[in-house]
Amino acid sequence: MQISRFSYLLIFSMFLWGGGWSALKILTQDLPMEVIIFWRFFIMSLSFLPLLYFLKIPLALNKSNLKFVAGSSILNIAFMVFSFLGIKYGFAGSAGVIITTLSPVMTFLLMAIIFKNRLHNLQYLGLFIGVIGGFIMLELNDLNLFFNNSNIYFLLCAIIWAGVTLLSQYSHKHIHPIHYSFFISVTATVVTFLYGYRFDLLSVFNQDKRFWISLIYLAVLGQSVATTIFFMASGKLGSEKTSSFMFLVPIFALLIAWFVLDESIQTHVLAGGSISLIAVYFINKKH
Repeated sequence: MQISRFSYLLIFSMFLWGGGWSALKILTQDLPMEVIIFWRFFIMSLSFLPLLYFLKIPLALNKSNLKFVAGSSILNIAFMVFSFLGIKYGFAGSAGVIITTLSPVMTFLLMAIIFKNRLHNLQYLGLFIGVIGGFIMLELNDLNLFFNNSNIYFLLCAIIWAGVTLLSQYSHKHIHPIHYSFFISVTATVVTFLYGYRFDLLSVFNQDKRFWISLIYLAVLGQSVATTIFFMASGKLGSEKTSSFMFLVPIFALLIAWFVLDESIQTHVLAGGSISLIAVYFINKKH
């Protein structure tokens, strides 16, 4: 019963992650990027406080984990900047598919290059299939189209998130995952405030209900709640089984964007995303 319950919770978590792209699309229509990014990290930091209270694990930030927090904070800010720019001029559904399916491929590729990991045949096959999927999704057959639309931002997001993933993987040896996420959000809040205070940060209080629902969804449900469920499930079900649920995120992202934003489902994104999901399967498959 416990495993089944966590499976349902994981599906819910993937649904929340998938809906985050549509929430961000709504937010890009009203206020400047600097204002949205600051408030996203600020509310996210506040949402972690109840979790920290119930965990009752003493907070610890030292030299061994500070470099992971600092690096991930910078990458998280960069990820939000490129996500904002990409979704402002592109489709939320496309962002959910392209970034989610290419990030694992980019992560594996970075690990192979940086750590010189030896690959087996299925992993080589997975990387090859992933390149094909990315080629289709990003419309690389027309370079002028690629450099003049939002796909270049989505590709940068996938590469940045691969770096976040690598830092996160090694940070777990030094710091609790929830503490890690909390320190990242607090650091990002301070940095984005120092840059964004010149803008009218209080302008969010002039926005309507739709704006606030999207902002709270993105910062709390799409981040703190979904991430906490994911970490809890990893401990109960194992990282391999838990990671397999990530295949649901692009599906939910497309469906939610279609339902909430009335976005059309682009054929090349659907085809390339499906191919990239097959690539991720082969990359993660054991001998």
